[in-house]
Amino acid sequence: MSPGGLGDARAVEVTGGASADAYRSLAGVAAEAPAWLGTLLEVASEGTLVVLGLLLVWVWWTGVRRREAREVAGAVLAGFGTVVGYAVSEAVKLVVDEERPCRVLGAGVDSVAECPAVGDWSFPSNHATLAAGLAVGVAVVRPRLAVLTLPVAGAAALSRVLVGVHYPHDVLAGAVLGSAVVVAVLVASLPFAQRVAARCLSRWGRDDARLVGHDGGSGAVVHAQSRQDGAHVGLDRSLHHVEPSGDLSVGQAAAEEGQHLSFAGGEGVDLGTGGGAATGQGSGARRREVRDDAGRDLR
Repeated sequence: MSPGGLGDARAVEVTGGASADAYRSLAGVAAEAPAWLGTLLEVASEGTLVVLGLLLVWVWWTGVRRREAREVAGAVLAGFGTVVGYAVSEAVKLVVDEERPCRVLGAGVDSVAECPAVGDWSFPSNHATLAAGLAVGVAVVRPRLAVLTLPVAGAAALSRVLVGVHYPHDVLAGAVLGSAVVVAVLVASLPFAQRVAARCLSRWGRDDARLVGHDGGSGAVVHAQSRQDGAHVGLDRSLHHVEPSGDLSVGQAAAEEGQHLSFAGGEGVDLGTGGGAATGQGSGARRREVRDDAGRDLR
């Protein structure tokens, strides 16, 4: 693809202007720093992408564990949008054909990193595109993490200038591109993807259900109601491990056999082997029992 790519037969060379001046200043400072600092900058320019990628995977995994359809769908879409942003960045490179500053301005400034080969164009920065896409995606899905992801993305973009392989306008364009693509994908597809994720999580949750149902995507709810025969509630562990308190609690210390599970309306259901009558009813009242059927439903 060199020279020219899909654009002009001649590569674009930026030798003046605010961006070139800023490059000279930043890359010059990094070049004069101790060798260990230059190595650290090179590692950081790659390591920040790994950190952001792992954060996105962590958001997805915790969403799956907590049955949060929005987080699961959002994390998947953020990853997809980041990949799309990278593809767009590569396409723009082939059209703009901007030469690397380490090659154009190399006589005046020594770059910390090795200058990429001819034909590996500079505008926009793929690293900045990926970093911004991941950071913004995580921040949209889990807003509290924005204080972590956005500075890391900024550090990733800045490091590409400091090591001498990009102009400041390269990383700025990449950051805008990656952010815009990911936000567009989330805005356009999140409602539908959330519904799909909710269905998938509901199906996967049947084997290890949590005494909860699903209200269509926004959260988990208990379906069993007072005085409702045959109501089904999935359990995530045996009946002997349900906490016998006034509030329904799952995942805590095991309860003793023969104690009661409380439902709405104050009715207690005997968890003992004998069935037992509901709390508050007389001896002649119709007995209700809790049993575990083949489908792991609470009846």
